[in-house]
This record gives sequence, structure tokens and C-alpha cells, in this order.
Amino acid sequence: MIVLVGRSALVGYGFLAAAILFIVGPTLWIAMNSIKYQIAIFTGAWIFEPTWSNYIDVLFSRRSDMLSNLVNSLIVAIISTFLVLVVGTLGAYSIHRWHGSRWIGRVLLGWALVFHMIPVLTLVGPWYVIFQGLGLYNSLTALVLTHITINLPMTIWIMLTYFNEVPKEMHEAAIIDGCGEFDAFRRVILPLVGPGLISAGLLAFIFSWNEFSIALNLTARDTATVPVAIARFAQQHEIQHAQMAAASVIAMVPGIILMIFGQRFVVRGLTVGAVK
Repeated sequence: MIVLVGRSALVGYGFLAAAILFIVGPTLWIAMNSIKYQIAIFTGAWIFEPTWSNYIDVLFSRRSDMLSNLVNSLIVAIISTFLVLVVGTLGAYSIHRWHGSRWIGRVLLGWALVFHMIPVLTLVGPWYVIFQGLGLYNSLTALVLTHITINLPMTIWIMLTYFNEVPKEMHEAAIIDGCGEFDAFRRVILPLVGPGLISAGLLAFIFSWNEFSIALNLTARDTATVPVAIARFAQQHEIQHAQMAAASVIAMVPGIILMIFGQRFVVRGLTVGAVK
């Protein structure tokens, strides 16, 4: 019995090590290429002279717009995350407090889930036509609106799960103590679902930061975001592998920092309500 348990644990550790290698390996490979000269990448050298010139070229050279692209991504991600949290939280609370037919709430949630499953590329064409007609093509406003749209279903589902975990007696006690409906929501319910706001906000920010297909089709050089900027290092006649790797490492920094501080909230947000 001890031998069987030991072998099972060994197999489990083996799968865990393989998973870690599968996830961390490509990231380390990109980070290593970011401090290589181009010739060292072409030759596949494992022993090489490190250089920071790729980062300097990406951030400060005249042919690179990485700094402005970083600003664009920050503006779009921050604004869209804030707005999607406001709309998604209010929408989830409205569904949670709905006293009418349950089918209405279920239809809304079902539609949100179905919409979330639709590939984003199928929406890019209609959005392109709409924003061209509205004069919003090649604008950060268009990106903010589309990112709100694609992240709203996820936010509603996460926040609704948290609202369902709050005892109804908390809301009733607030009403008895003289709070109105909005005051009860703002002063009592909202602080209790704070971890949900953090987890939903982190996921919305990261998804917005990493979004590529919409930004590729709805922006030009001056409004491009970081993922589009990284792709532009692969030109028709030249692929700047070292600069692309350096830009990729820079693009990973905000997500890594946010996940380090908010990992426990994200995990809780994805698993809350799973165990009673």
C-alpha cells in the first residue's frame, strides 16, 4: 500500500513538473531571447553575451512606437475595466434582486453566456462597419466599447456568483435599519463582494491588455495597442526576433504584477459557490 501511494505521488509530481515546464519553459525562452543578439538567436546559441540593446531599441528608438502603444493599452484597459465593473456589477445585482419571473434572469444570463462563446473575429467585421459610420474608427473609444462588450458577460457571471453568496438577511437588516435600496447596496452589499470586484477587474484588465484581433482591425499606427505593436516586429522582409522577444517581456510585466497581488482573489472568484 505504501509503495502504491509512493508511486502515485511520484506520478503526480511528474505531471506537475511537466505542467510547470510546459508553462514556464516558453516564457523563459522568450526572456532569454530578449537579451540575445540576433545572430545568437539564429544560431541557437545557449552560451552568449547578454545585451540590453533590444530593450533600448524597443522603448527609445525612433522606429518603435512601443511607449505610445503602452500608453494606449493602459488607457483602454483601465477605462474599459472600470466601466465594465460598473455596468456588470449593477447588472448582476439587478438580476440577483429581480422579484419577477425567474425566466427573465435566466434568459439574460443564458444570452450573456452564449455571447461570450461567440468568436471575437466574427464580430470584428460588423464593428468595423459600425465604427466607420460613426466616425470612431482608429480611436481608443472604439476599443474601449468593444472591450466592455466582450468582458461584460464574464463580469456579470462572476459578480452574480458573489451576490448569491451574500445572505439575504444582510440586505433585510440594512433596510430595517433605515437604508434605502441604493444605500443598502452601496454600504452593505458592495463591501461584502469586494473580492469579486477585484477578481473580475483583474481578469477584465488582463483580457483587455492582451486582446489582439480587435485592435489589429480597428486601429492604425497611432492608436495601436501593445499586442499589435509586438506583431509589427514581424515584417514582410524581416523578422526582428530579439526586439519582438523584448517587447513581449515588457508586455508581460503588468499582468504578472497584477496576478502576484490578486491571484487569491482570482482563484476565489472562479471557484466561489462550487462547494457548499
